[in-house]
Amino acid sequence: MMRYLCLLVLVSLASTAQAHQLSTAYLDATVDSTGQVELQWQARFYDWERAVGLDQDRNGELQWGEVLNGAERLEQYAQQNLIVARGDHKCQLAFSGPWKTEQHFREGYLVLPMRAQCPLAGELTLRYHAFFEQQRDHKLIVTVDHEGAERPGSAHTRLIHEDQPLIAVSDAGGSLLKTVVEFVKEGVIHIWIGLDHILFLLSLLLTCVLVRRRGAWQSESNTRRVVSNTFWVVTAFTLAHSVTLTATALGWVTPSSQWVEVVIAVSVALAALNNLYPIIRRLSWMTFVFGLIHGFGFAGVLGELGVPADQAVPSVLAFNLGVEIGQLSIVLLILPLLMAARNYRWYSKVVMPALSLIVALVAILWVIERV
Repeated sequence: MMRYLCLLVLVSLASTAQAHQLSTAYLDATVDSTGQVELQWQARFYDWERAVGLDQDRNGELQWGEVLNGAERLEQYAQQNLIVARGDHKCQLAFSGPWKTEQHFREGYLVLPMRAQCPLAGELTLRYHAFFEQQRDHKLIVTVDHEGAERPGSAHTRLIHEDQPLIAVSDAGGSLLKTVVEFVKEGVIHIWIGLDHILFLLSLLLTCVLVRRRGAWQSESNTRRVVSNTFWVVTAFTLAHSVTLTATALGWVTPSSQWVEVVIAVSVALAALNNLYPIIRRLSWMTFVFGLIHGFGFAGVLGELGVPADQAVPSVLAFNLGVEIGQLSIVLLILPLLMAARNYRWYSKVVMPALSLIVALVAILWVIERV
């Protein structure tokens, strides 16, 4: 029986914040000239609990003793869902060294050291199926280092998800094109599942088809002006979050993730309330200021995904491009509907205020939850 790190951890499994964060695991692999692969697999305690049931007393908190008691189930699950192979031969996977704990983005992770002995001939592949059944958007960030490569110590990073559970571990390093495509797709997905970003954008678009006259919202009949209003709002948001996303992802600034999440919720609430009580008339300026904060949020997600050290700039640019593509698709979906509804009095009198109020209330609840 393997030796375990003797410490007590207490991990809360009941936090709603955990359930809403991205489910991301990390795998560091080192391949040597003898065919041996050293692995360090890090996955959230929250994901392990949902997969194999470690919380024995069902109190929503996980203790280290409960982790040890579930070691057999955990090891069996790991060996079934993480498969290293060379050609047609499956490499024998064994657990090595003490288990450890780690923390990423205020969440507890279990670190499993493993070793796989593989043949020398054939293509080295990695197949991964863990946690997809519990959370379809789960991802594994794989960092591979080949000892004795042309650039010793240089590592490359690949991404595994449900639609791509198998990767080839090549000494040549990760393909730039594959990296760009993967990070563009991740950027699109994030803006689509990022409800706070969508509601912020929606709050701004609701009044882009209206004009304020004599203290009341009225339909903006000039289509060109509607398009112009939307263009400047979207451009301000894009420029702002691109600046902070890039600066944070490249390590130039490191804001508190909790503070960022709170301010993002505040920005959504203020944008929605401004529709009801329009104090700020120049939406593009407000959008730019709050867009800077949203960029920090995008960078947090990119940090969870992991930025390849040897392809940092292309990865950041690709992710940002994906965010813009996803954002543009949302605008192209919502704006025509708002333009069609703007000429009806019930839009400016009922629909816009009601939607703004709902968004504001949701955002206020987020602020309370995140503080």
